[in-house]
Amino acid sequence: MPAGLITGLRGVDLGVPDVAAHARFYTEVWRLSVAAERDGAVYLRGTGEYHHVLSLRPRDKPSLLCVNLAASSRSDVGLLHARVKQAGAAQIDAPAAIREPGGGYGFAFLDPEGRAVRVVAEDSRHADAGVVPDRPAKITHIVLNTPRQEDAAAFWIEALGFEVSDRSLLTFIRCNSDHHNIAFHPGDSSTLHHIAFEMDGIDSVMRGAGRMRDAGHPIEWGLGRHGPGNNVFAYFVGPDDFVIEYTAEVEKVDASHRVREPREWAYPPGHSDLWGATAPPSARMKAAQKKIQFAAGLFRP
Repeated sequence: MPAGLITGLRGVDLGVPDVAAHARFYTEVWRLSVAAERDGAVYLRGTGEYHHVLSLRPRDKPSLLCVNLAASSRSDVGLLHARVKQAGAAQIDAPAAIREPGGGYGFAFLDPEGRAVRVVAEDSRHADAGVVPDRPAKITHIVLNTPRQEDAAAFWIEALGFEVSDRSLLTFIRCNSDHHNIAFHPGDSSTLHHIAFEMDGIDSVMRGAGRMRDAGHPIEWGLGRHGPGNNVFAYFVGPDDFVIEYTAEVEKVDASHRVREPREWAYPPGHSDLWGATAPPSARMKAAQKKIQFAAGLFRP
């Protein structure tokens, strides 16, 4: 597949019972900012160029509505549409103009496990993008639970051009120079594991962690440094039990990167990361990492 058709993870759409409460949390505590509001939905941006990285939409129960991927151009959207269709997407929309804040041109589909995904090009971008201390720039990766880890990754590789970066307990795949944009975690069903927001270095991760503790959200795992990706992390359980991560210093890789296997990521007994200074993930976080399901059907704003 031609390289560069998918250029990044643009963001996610979440369904939540109380949009206003989530919006307060993600702006006042998590430190995103409002890019737009329409029809009861709130669109939140980081400090990077994407119009928004997170949308909050009214739903009866917490759910992951869609994973949004950025494409390079309208012509690449057409190529990707053909690839996704050929790879056996469960459902797929025709490419069309996107009628929501941020706009663009793209299509939505369901992958073989029923996850709603959207490919978008020609969307509006912010001219004031930059690095701001203590504020997330973007969603750098999401981790998805799956009962069929290798099959799940294989579809994204075949249909969307992702590449495997590493395998540990998880399978890590990428569409750009970030070590991973998506990872698949073994699970009993296809659910959300966590969403990771990239911060400006370890100091910003620590300041964000302090802000979360002050707001009544204790660190559920961290501060530590992962093996695959080499990124610093701090995990939290946010409103409605969405598991969210502040992370920084994600490894950059290129075509020379060697895929490592699970045996190469064995930690010493009692360690859950490279440093070995943090306790293992909390029981509360582990339970929350299995709760959030994908909403049924294609995502249509």
